[in-house]
Amino acid sequence: MNKSLIVCALAGIVAAKDEANRIASMPDMATFDKYGAFSGYLNVSDAKALHYLFFESKNAPETDPVLIWFNGGPGCSSMLGFAQEHGPYVMNSGTDYWIENEFSWNNEANILYIEAPAGVGFSYCKGAKECNSYSDDETAADNLAAVLDWFSLFPEFQSNPLYISGESYAGIYVPYLSYYIDNYNTANVDNADVFKPNLKGFAVGNGVTNYQYDCTPAYVEMAYWHSLYNDELYEAFKSNSCDFSGTRLQNATPTCLGLLG
Repeated sequence: MNKSLIVCALAGIVAAKDEANRIASMPDMATFDKYGAFSGYLNVSDAKALHYLFFESKNAPETDPVLIWFNGGPGCSSMLGFAQEHGPYVMNSGTDYWIENEFSWNNEANILYIEAPAGVGFSYCKGAKECNSYSDDETAADNLAAVLDWFSLFPEFQSNPLYISGESYAGIYVPYLSYYIDNYNTANVDNADVFKPNLKGFAVGNGVTNYQYDCTPAYVEMAYWHSLYNDELYEAFKSNSCDFSGTRLQNATPTCLGLLG
């Protein structure tokens, strides 16, 4: 075969994108002809697949970072972040139409939204058994598999800086996935044939990290020191040794729950 043809063929492989899942347009949105838009599925296992939505940077997609976004819950779709927070188009609360978002994060970064775990949003399992329960570690392992699959579909972004981001229960998703990526890279550090994500950091907003301190325990302290309730109620919490930790306030006594209500 002609050497120039071989070079062209290899270049085509390196520059390949998930063209089968390219989005040309969406209702109420201008055609995506100034930056790439894609929506498809990432293989986690034979039984699970995670839905992704990806928008190339409007600035310099070849060199701008890839920023992955997770909403929390657990069980909240990352389409919330896309649709009402920082996507290229947003739908304001109480409306049923899209408007262009001048503050879209893809002004400066390649934004990848992943719906996790399987069973959330458009992500799916082949059966109820696979979606029945998850641990944080299982979710992180699935997310790692999804990220690696995404980079196989978009190899031209493999050298770009990678950041993981999210909010709420993504305070668990984000550092867990970052830890799994770091372990994966370390395990393969001496294998040049294995792709290793170019992880640079992560960011979490309003994050849940530990229910012993987050949510209600944090709110009780924050609200008092911001003068949202009086000294008497605060002293009542203290004198009753109120423990509001746990995902369902299961450690709080009836007396403390009454004070909280």
